[in-house]
Amino acid sequence: MATVNMRVDLGGIPMRNPVNTASGTYGNGIQFEDFYDVGATLGAITCKGVAHEPWNGNPAPRLAEVSSGIMNSVGLQNPGVEGFVAQYGSYLQSVRDRGCAVICQIAGHSLDEYRQATELFEELAPFASGFEINISCPNIAKGGAAMGGTPGAAAEVMRAVRPLTARPIVVKMAPHDVAEIGKALEAEGANALSLINTIPGMAIDVHTHRSRLARPTAGVSGPAIHAIAVRMVWECAQAVSIPICGIGGIASGEDAAEMILAGATAISVGTANLYDPLAAKNVVRELTEWVEQQGVQDVHELIGAFEC
Repeated sequence: MATVNMRVDLGGIPMRNPVNTASGTYGNGIQFEDFYDVGATLGAITCKGVAHEPWNGNPAPRLAEVSSGIMNSVGLQNPGVEGFVAQYGSYLQSVRDRGCAVICQIAGHSLDEYRQATELFEELAPFASGFEINISCPNIAKGGAAMGGTPGAAAEVMRAVRPLTARPIVVKMAPHDVAEIGKALEAEGANALSLINTIPGMAIDVHTHRSRLARPTAGVSGPAIHAIAVRMVWECAQAVSIPICGIGGIASGEDAAEMILAGATAISVGTANLYDPLAAKNVVRELTEWVEQQGVQDVHELIGAFEC
């Protein structure tokens, strides 16, 4: 048992500890139950992104290993809200019943798609502790730019979905202009922010002269982006008063601790889950040990405690 208080609140989502999982890297939790009791261990899980209607995703190959990380161009393949709830709803209710928050991620290519998915989730997903809105999705109507790529565009998405649910809304942000976009999202009613999403990169096969994936560019995640993510969490924490979930290359308790010192209330383990199925569980233990070693009674005493 921890000798310190590890409970946090991510914008109205109570968590027994600050450890969450990053959408797209943890399936929907059930894939890890053979390794440990997910619902009894983690503070929260964030499910794979889901849209109003099913998406096929991008053509293969969609994953490639790079130095200290991976690149992915999965394209948010998903079964749509109704299919997702039919397949995972009972399991996710059991996760929440065991004391772990369940955050459902909502994806869309247009404001209407975000609205439709939010309305369906609100109707069909009583197990959802809150929703994560992925504003990094491409806006098809505007040439593929990220839906939330500017403060104005991000505010538009929030204005579209905020009236549709009273549950907490966390917004998954792209890795740029995080302070300004974060302020715009807070002004429109976001309860919390999660950052960062993957950073665009390229991987070229020098023997074939072609991309190592089916598309020229893809998102880089893993330890390679950790230091960048810590910096962006710190920048955003200086600009907003709502909680932040820090994401990017977290594979140990010390990685998580860096995010908390930079200003994150919670953290998400992402790519590490793909090569070590016990990664998130180990981060819970290691982070708790670190907090105990700091001589404090509550993890909140360390949030934003970075000094230069």
